[in-house]
Amino acid sequence: MLKNSKFLTLALAAILSACGGGGSGGAGETQENYTITLRAEKTLLPLNIAGVGPGKGAYRPYTTTLYVEARKGSVLIPGGEDIFGCNVAGGLDSGSLYYLDGDPEHEVEVDDGNGGKIKVPAAYRSITLGANSGGNSFHFHAGNQAGTARITCSVTDPRDNQQKSASVTIAVGGTTGKPANVSMEAQIPGYLGTKNNANGLRNQMGVQAFVMDDANQPTASASGANVQVRILSGTDAAQGARLVSGAQSGSILQLPSIGGVATFSLLSGTETGAIFLELTADRFDNNVSNGIIDPITTIQPISVLEALTSAPVLADADLGTVTKGVPFTALLTVSGGLPPYVWSATGLPAGLAIDASTGMLSGTVSASAEERDYRATVTVVDKNKLSATAVVKLKVVNGLPEDFAIGDCNSTAVCSLGTIPVGNSFTYSFVASVSDVTWSFTSLPSWLTSGTTGAAGVLNGTPKVANCGEQRFLVTATKGASKVTRTFSITVVSAGSVPPGGEPVDYICP
Repeated sequence: MLKNSKFLTLALAAILSACGGGGSGGAGETQENYTITLRAEKTLLPLNIAGVGPGKGAYRPYTTTLYVEARKGSVLIPGGEDIFGCNVAGGLDSGSLYYLDGDPEHEVEVDDGNGGKIKVPAAYRSITLGANSGGNSFHFHAGNQAGTARITCSVTDPRDNQQKSASVTIAVGGTTGKPANVSMEAQIPGYLGTKNNANGLRNQMGVQAFVMDDANQPTASASGANVQVRILSGTDAAQGARLVSGAQSGSILQLPSIGGVATFSLLSGTETGAIFLELTADRFDNNVSNGIIDPITTIQPISVLEALTSAPVLADADLGTVTKGVPFTALLTVSGGLPPYVWSATGLPAGLAIDASTGMLSGTVSASAEERDYRATVTVVDKNKLSATAVVKLKVVNGLPEDFAIGDCNSTAVCSLGTIPVGNSFTYSFVASVSDVTWSFTSLPSWLTSGTTGAAGVLNGTPKVANCGEQRFLVTATKGASKVTRTFSITVVSAGSVPPGGEPVDYICP
């Protein structure tokens, strides 16, 4: 009996020790394990296809707040730094964690799009949190990928250094499996060389077609092919070009996709220019191999080059005044690009044209053309089918008529302006029969000066020395590119008597 009593006493002591924490524990201390909870304010988020940044509130629907808390038994764990570790533990590879606490250490500097810098919250896939009143909060922000993300937080129990963890699942967006758009990405550098080109440009490239649904999520093949690729005819570069994928080869392919992506290759022909690829999916049943009922289509170009050069550059030009009925020429020039060039122009006045191979603008503006300012568009295309355009300005004016008269002189003979006595003031105005004329004078006697008054050309002067011979000079009228020149003469005599109201008499020559 004594042995049994001793055993019972020891057992009761062990039980009391387990319930009360033992003799070394203080008042209120517990040996219970740590527990952790994690919850999300929203567990369903819309897709963030526009890339909107994270934030709080009703106008930030792509962000949810997560709350993490740990307890020791029923008591909140003590506060401190670096208590919780949280991360995106599985599911989506898009979507990030954010602090959104305003701490500069949790922000990054980015371009603001206007040449400056701004601070924005930094994105993380794992974060560390301190504890305040046993918990903390952080944020998850949706990306452009649909699916579920599993967020896990853990805390270390200092009693045994064992980690306790909790998880929450957040669903982002959804998929329909119905094609809504197709797009394309070409292998770098994104252009092809012509077949058998001598400049080292490759004439084959890999291309991928992307089939996406209404939520902008990849739409894989359900059965058969779900994307059709076709080379559109009508361009020089399309001649001889072909598509290949496995056993398929030709100008049209029908391909299945893996994760919404179909891969094929494009081979060029011998001509430069653009190859236009038409990509088509069928929204009706996501299958193009059994007929296309509800097509979703896009067209994408691929450039084919003979050599890698800069694009041609054509500068605007002001060709000045062009006169009706007068032959006109102007040579336009281009820089860059790959010769030979092909020139064309629209909007030129009737009678002018541009030479397709040289860029020479020439001709005679017809009488039916309007007198006004013209703005013609000139285009040049190089051998790579790269083009440049420029605006050419010119002003069309009426020319001088063949019988254009200067004063009363309308012949090629010498026209006399009469005699002028020494010491008398002389003035003569030359008036044209058309408007917008400029005047010039050549070989004028030293005592005459020229000028303009309104539309008239004017001569003024007072002779001081008699000269009974003719003094000849030239008068030229110019309108646009048209000119008329006439020869005039004037004679200076000694002063004589002049009867009242009569002609001068008794002129005396030295």
